[in-house]
Amino acid sequence: MIKHIVMWNLLGDSPEEKLSAAMQVKTGFEGLIGQIPGLMHLEVGIDISRVSYACDMVLYSEFTDGDALASYANHPAHLDVRDRIAGLRIARYQVDYPAPSDSPYQSASDFR
Repeated sequence: MIKHIVMWNLLGDSPEEKLSAAMQVKTGFEGLIGQIPGLMHLEVGIDISRVSYACDMVLYSEFTDGDALASYANHPAHLDVRDRIAGLRIARYQVDYPAPSDSPYQSASDFR
């Protein structure tokens, strides 16, 4: 299993504008549930901490394997959502990693 996490900071000069952008992102990605082969779990969260170093929102998803994640990246439904939110985000961060039992890393020296 591969875990895919994406965090965004969103465009908006006010909390209301940021919330509007966040809801568009949330609705778009949640609409992918049931459409992507190999997508086992997907959730979208909007930050409530309001600390200065937090991202505005996060996507947490799980895929059966790396091939499913690669297919998701090019799936037409995902590309449509990605294109619709492109103007809403000002920064994007991503981490993909295997579930602990699937991890290829046995020690810190394996990490490259």
